[in-house]
Amino acid sequence: MTLTTQFYTMLSMIGMGALFGASLDTYNRFLNRSQRKRWFVFINDVLFWVLQALAMFYILFVVNFGEIRVYIFVALLCGFAAYQALFKTLYTNLLEKLILFTISFYRFLVKMGQKLIYSPVKWIIFMILAVVLWILKTVYAVIRFVFRTAWRIVYGVLKVALAPIWWIFRTIWKLLPNHLTKRVDKLYNKMAGIMKSNGKKVYTWIRKWTIKKNKK
Repeated sequence: MTLTTQFYTMLSMIGMGALFGASLDTYNRFLNRSQRKRWFVFINDVLFWVLQALAMFYILFVVNFGEIRVYIFVALLCGFAAYQALFKTLYTNLLEKLILFTISFYRFLVKMGQKLIYSPVKWIIFMILAVVLWILKTVYAVIRFVFRTAWRIVYGVLKVALAPIWWIFRTIWKLLPNHLTKRVDKLYNKMAGIMKSNGKKVYTWIRKWTIKKNKK
């Protein structure tokens, strides 16, 4: 390698050493080792070191086509030590401020989204639902009123129309002998009792059959 190539290699490796120190602090800041499981920390550590090695080899390959010399490792250590001594405190403070700024900006965006998008859409949906419910209630009330009015009219017409027939029937019923009307009443009560008893039996049978089917 020429002296120029060696010089560029030294500078690039010193820069990669400092960048590795910053990357390590950033990685530890976001990993939170004490709150993570061991297998998760192990996998992330392996991926981190592999990526760092690939990045260093790529820079080395760009600068001197991947030739490895002893001074390369010395340059990496010098860069890492320079970062730890000169830039670590400044970088970590800047990183914390950047994280706080990102969190504050995210919360600001969330609040703006709630006030400008979520809240108006929510109130629009509520108003639409309220209008739809009011329309349905109004339609139901109108239909109910129409049916009640129609039923009253029909009931009144039938009552007036059937009044003469009912009067004639009552008159004929009063003219019939008492023993005949008593027999008719007795037969009517008997038929009503039979129908009521059979209705209870059918209801009881259906209920028992439903219970058995549900148990199966």
